[in-house]
Amino acid sequence: MAAPICLTLLSRSYCHLCHDMEVALVPLAGEFGVDVEVLDVDADESLVAQYDELVPVLLHQGRELCHYHLDTALVRAYLAGLAAKV
Repeated sequence: MAAPICLTLLSRSYCHLCHDMEVALVPLAGEFGVDVEVLDVDADESLVAQYDELVPVLLHQGRELCHYHLDTALVRAYLAGLAAKV
């Protein structure tokens, strides 16, 4: 059995775009049965150095899928492609 897919959302507590992306991910995550891990970018200096001005950032295994706003069509196509490989 394959491990569940986990997307990582780099976020900030005071960022309205971050909250918007997290909420927008809920139906998409449910549709594909994926987990979403939300990480506070400010808790890790290396994440701040890499993603500071880009948050929110949605990643899968380190690959950036989108930032600022959820690209639903792109993420849906990406997840469908992963599902097809299983």
